[in-house]
Amino acid sequence: MTWRVALLVTSALLGGVLVLVAIVTRPPTPPAHEIYFNGVVLTMDPVDTVAQAVSVRDGVIEAVGRSEDLLSMVDEQTLTIDLRGRTLMPGFVDAHGHFPGSGQTVFSADLNSPPIGDIDSIAQLISRLQAFSRDQPDGWIVGHGYDDTLMAERRHPTRDDLDRVSDDRPVAITHVSGHLAAVNSAALAALGIDESTPDPEGGVIVRDPASADGRRPNGVLEETAARAVWDHTLDIGLANTVRMTTQATEEYLSVGVTTASAGGMPSSLASFLGLMSRLNQLPLRVALFPLFEEVGESLLSGQVALDDFAEARLSVPRVKIIADGSIQGYTGYLTEPYYVPFKGDSTYRGYPSVSREALFRQVAGLYERRIPVAIHCNGDASIDDGLDAIEAAMDAHPWPGARPLIIHAQMTRKDQIDRMARLGVTPSFFSAHTFYWGDRHASIFMGPERAANMSPARWALDAGVRFSSHLDTPVTPMLPLQAVWSQVERQSTSGAVIGPAQRIGRMPALRAVTIDAAWQVFMDEQVGSIVPGKRADLVVLSDNPLTADNIRTIRVDRTIIDGTTVYKRL
Repeated sequence: MTWRVALLVTSALLGGVLVLVAIVTRPPTPPAHEIYFNGVVLTMDPVDTVAQAVSVRDGVIEAVGRSEDLLSMVDEQTLTIDLRGRTLMPGFVDAHGHFPGSGQTVFSADLNSPPIGDIDSIAQLISRLQAFSRDQPDGWIVGHGYDDTLMAERRHPTRDDLDRVSDDRPVAITHVSGHLAAVNSAALAALGIDESTPDPEGGVIVRDPASADGRRPNGVLEETAARAVWDHTLDIGLANTVRMTTQATEEYLSVGVTTASAGGMPSSLASFLGLMSRLNQLPLRVALFPLFEEVGESLLSGQVALDDFAEARLSVPRVKIIADGSIQGYTGYLTEPYYVPFKGDSTYRGYPSVSREALFRQVAGLYERRIPVAIHCNGDASIDDGLDAIEAAMDAHPWPGARPLIIHAQMTRKDQIDRMARLGVTPSFFSAHTFYWGDRHASIFMGPERAANMSPARWALDAGVRFSSHLDTPVTPMLPLQAVWSQVERQSTSGAVIGPAQRIGRMPALRAVTIDAAWQVFMDEQVGSIVPGKRADLVVLSDNPLTADNIRTIRVDRTIIDGTTVYKRL
């Protein structure tokens, strides 16, 4: 069988409740015994052993070694898979992303610019939304992925622009960073935002300075001001939720991802993913990081526990706190101003999404309750706050096994890497930024000196700081080998090398998307390396990423979870 969702969806008005009728299927049974042989096996074990063959019994890795030795174990129940010289390695672990967000194209217009999409002007963006709205005749008109720095006008679409899409239906589009939204006049009215609405803490309602009193909202909402938008745009109904999750699952499996990440997932969607997993409709493992702002106080009071959200293959290893925004959205919080001044303000450094005092209280409370934390910090000022909060919590509530995580850690300074080493903090770098935004970091956001040290994996490696690499999907496409390539090459879309001194070797870059990513989500005893006793989550690649000329062109030929093939190209 294939891993397509076998769900019948019925939209029935029964007291306002949407009824899900599920056809429960038994999970696929892995072969009793299977041997993969005649290949290059990258184990990612503590000494990076390279073997030739792997024996798997009932979904668990039994032995790793030479082909002739393992083939001697063959009996009438054994399924043998000749790798024909191809590479077998652990399945990729998504250290941080927003599964199943990459499936949002089922209800949202794709407004990405090259190299991801094709939008290059506001006129083209409006045309795309108008065409999309004709296929979505009711409700909010939604789009995602626009990038103001890659459109001809070099600005955000405004309410007036989006009113051309519709003057009566709400229109809301998400910036590629995921930290800003642009909406039309109907959406502002639905959100209750007008000239008298104050900026929320940790966010900005952008105003039109040319308006009569300079207070008219221009439709752009930053950070916490944009979060009310998601309540509407993510209210997509059960059928679209199933379609989105199915599409994302198939995409992830096709690129070798065996463990996905759902960072900041609303609890309602988390419950749905748990249900799908329990009903054997979700082959992936999913690591969920619920948002502190949604569940934190309940966790600190003891009303709920992280395990209350876990079910089947859905685990809940951490709580996520968003401490600042994004560099490319000018909302990342820096110690020094942005390179090209924001709106002409040469002192502008961005801002925190949560106050320093609140951050300290939240992290300390989580440490006291022994709840692992992940703090989203892009700018170095935000990283200072995050490390200060972690150190204060460690002093008040010592916890050697906490593995505190800094998500993105984009503009980490050398002294901060050294401090992470001392405190036992682990970063997850969004290293593919060097490809997708590297040129603009150097010329617009950070300037060449700071851009050269963004996502500083070499500093971390030299300091003995364990790290992972992620893609923040759907911010960028789920392409694990792109993340590996970016840490090794650090090339931008123009071909420029963004900080050659921060390049790392291929093996540590591969570990950053396998065993080290698994370690960050407390799954390293189960997956992430090919050693006896672990689950057989594996991927077969068309070429060896240690020696291939171009890592990014390597194809995934097979994806295996618990010994069962869930995707097969060849």
